[in-house]
Formats: sequence, structure tokens, C-alpha cells
Amino acid sequence: MIPTEPIGSIPRSDELVAALAAEAAGSISGEELDALLAEAVRETIAEFEATGSPVVTDGEQRKPSFATYPLHGLDSLSPEGVVIPFADGHTRQLPVLTKGPFQYATHAASYLRSAQEVASRPVKQAVISASALSLLYPAGGLDGYSQQEFLDDLVDEAEADIRGCLEAGAHSVQIDFTEGRLALKLDPSGGLLRQFVDVNNQVLDRFTDEERARIGIHSCPGGDNDSTHSADVDYEQLLPTLFDHRAAAFYLELAGEDDPESVLRAIAANLGPGQRVFVGVIDPIDPVIETPEQVRDRVLLAAQHVALNQLGTTDDCGFSPFADDRSTTRETAFAKVRARVEGTRLAAEQLSV
Repeated sequence: MIPTEPIGSIPRSDELVAALAAEAAGSISGEELDALLAEAVRETIAEFEATGSPVVTDGEQRKPSFATYPLHGLDSLSPEGVVIPFADGHTRQLPVLTKGPFQYATHAASYLRSAQEVASRPVKQAVISASALSLLYPAGGLDGYSQQEFLDDLVDEAEADIRGCLEAGAHSVQIDFTEGRLALKLDPSGGLLRQFVDVNNQVLDRFTDEERARIGIHSCPGGDNDSTHSADVDYEQLLPTLFDHRAAAFYLELAGEDDPESVLRAIAANLGPGQRVFVGVIDPIDPVIETPEQVRDRVLLAAQHVALNQLGTTDDCGFSPFADDRSTTRETAFAKVRARVEGTRLAAEQLSV
């Protein structure tokens, strides 16, 4: 009655975090790392399925980060790209492109196929948005490779990334668009946000209505090391443009909001026919594990504003979108997932009476 899906990432084990650091230092063999990654995927999916989750992910165990996985191994980048500041003072920095043409080194379907080999339930796959990767192009331009040529190549690659997942049998494909709210912080006029949505729609327009029914947009104010980059941006500034994405589903952070009912009213005012919103009922940043009853009540509140045939539940954000983020334990993450699944079931039972 009420579908529920995870956002994606699960904290990596200490052993895997150390192995990924060893890879960066060149002190571990590819075979050793591959074996650890394969075991991490098996363990993560087994734990996901044990929560009762009807849809699972690989926890992004193989990704260096949710944003940069397509770039892993490219030799056309330098590290001095856009800096993203978080509220607690730490930063993340994107690389910058040094030459063209732009191509993905890794496509998300490779992660999906590895997960499907060990999963017994439908597998969802997250991909990074074209708009996020549009930030790779340097402000000063590149000789012999214009920004428009870059954007053309980027849209081609983003389409291929999504299409590969659909063709491989993904239950759904989630486009991570955490830069949406950040765009309004960087440019309160909304011009940058509109540019981002326009780029993403160039990708989405290459899919049929049937294909877009399995594609969704995820938005949150960032979630890294228990901090955010744009939680101070009002949702009501974001939602009218966010829902202009030509996608069928939207996965929206909500549990971490100070006034969730106000956000729900804004969602109801902007949600279009044929679109479904998966509202966040779990806050990955909060160390306290939600009870199923708390989740149930959050779903019941959402159901007062959103029709049941347009409502689903999710987590606010991934639990570890960057591979080195160990601010939440795996045990806490899966306990929160279990609460989401059980709380959604309780709400569905109450709403069906």
C-alpha cells in the first residue's frame, strides 16, 4: 500500500575503510581489494534483506563516494575543483577537468550487476546527477574543448549511466541531486538551480514515459560526518523548481526538518499528477534510533497532505555517502532501516482500516 525504499549508502566496515585508504596509497593489490569489496556487498545485502526491506541496495560499498564514482581512474582531472563547505566547518572538494573529451571511467550498472548476483530482492541503484558533474568544467574554460561540448558529452554519459541500470533490471534508478538546495545557497536568485534542472531534464528527455516511471530524484541538504551543507535553505524555495524534473519519483529529506508539516504542505502544492514522493521518515544524522511507532506517526502525518497513491517512505539521506564517513555505525544504520520498514507497515495497516 505504501512503498518504501532506501536512499543507498551504508557505512563501510573499519577493514574496508582501511583497505580503500591502502588502495589510494598503492599498498594493497587489486585482487585483495576486490575480494574485500565482494564480501562487503554480500554482507550488506544480507543485512539489508534481514531488515525486511522490500527493496535493497549494495550500500554503495564499491563506490569511493556517491558523487565521484564515474571519475575513479580518470587521468583528465586535477584536485582543485569546487569546494563544498559543511555547517560544522569541514569541506569536501570536487576535482576539475583538465582536458576533453569527458567520459565516465565507471558506470553504475557495474555495481548493480554485482549486487544482483547475491540479492534475492529487487535492487535499486543510485547514480550521480549530470548537474553535479557539470561543476567539473573549469571556470576559465579549456583550450579546444568548449563548455557546450563538455555538456553534450556529459549528457550522453549520464544517459548511458541510467540506461545501463534500467537495462540490467534495476528496480528503480535514483538520481542524487543533493546540490539542488546548495544551488540556492550559492545563488539565491534561483538561476543556478534552474540551470541544474535544465541539464538533468536534457538527460531525462531521452527516456520514454515507461522508462521514466522507474527514475527518481533524491534531494537533501547534504549529509556527511553528521553535518549538512544547506539545511538553512527553505524547502519552499526549492520545491517548485525541483518538481520541474521530468521524473516519476522524488525522494525527499523530511525527518530532519524543524517543521515537517510546513514542508508537506509545500510538497502537496507542487507535486504533479503521476508523480510519487517518498518522504524521509528516518534521520541518518540523529544518533537516536527511531521507533517503528515514531515512523508510523510521521507517515500518518504525511498521509494527511499527500494522496496514498502518491506516497512512499525513505531515509532522509544515505548513511555514508562518502567512503570514509564512519560517523554512524552499520548497526545503527540497519536498526534505522528496520524501523522505517516496520513503521511504514504499521501506518499502512492503520490507513487501510
